[in-house]
Amino acid sequence: MEDARAPDSLAARKRSLRASARAARRSFTAPERQQASAAIVARLQQLPDVRNAVTILLYAANPTEVDLAALVRPLRRRGVRTLFPRVDGAHLDLVAAADLRTLELGYRGIREPSGPRVGPEVVDVALVPGVAFDPLGGRLGQGGGHYDRLLARLPGACVRIGVCFACQMVPRVPRAPHDEAVDLVVTEHALYRADQGPSPA
Repeated sequence: MEDARAPDSLAARKRSLRASARAARRSFTAPERQQASAAIVARLQQLPDVRNAVTILLYAANPTEVDLAALVRPLRRRGVRTLFPRVDGAHLDLVAAADLRTLELGYRGIREPSGPRVGPEVVDVALVPGVAFDPLGGRLGQGGGHYDRLLARLPGACVRIGVCFACQMVPRVPRAPHDEAVDLVVTEHALYRADQGPSPA
């Protein structure tokens, strides 16, 4: 973990990494993004943690993120409860939604569900977006801390899976004490387990 005594340096490194990772992600063409997203969805469906889950947290992708829309219907066919995040001030609420078409534009133009909140203690698997990840589960978010606060509230048994394109993987993400890591990272090319490193998915 990074030295908390140098917050300015840490913030500067995060800003620099966000800029470079976002640029790499934007360099994808729409067909490349669709193909890579499909490969990631296929990998996720093969994971035992996903196959055995009862309740899964997903997200509605922005135009440059990994699109998990194709995962929703197979999960629902298996009876899996699918949750999506909704911004409430500094925090993320979780709301059940079975169809991405029911989501509406919300915080920063991101599609969000409507309906009653669901407690985070029910989540078996959380699929988490990020700007950059590293092989040890380090995650760099958008900078607002919403997902860090949510991940800290999830139950200990919940499997936290970072989802990103291979171009967003970096050797090491700068981390502060409050930054939450994930257990696995899935890209279109590999699966990274925080305690083991990369392996075929």
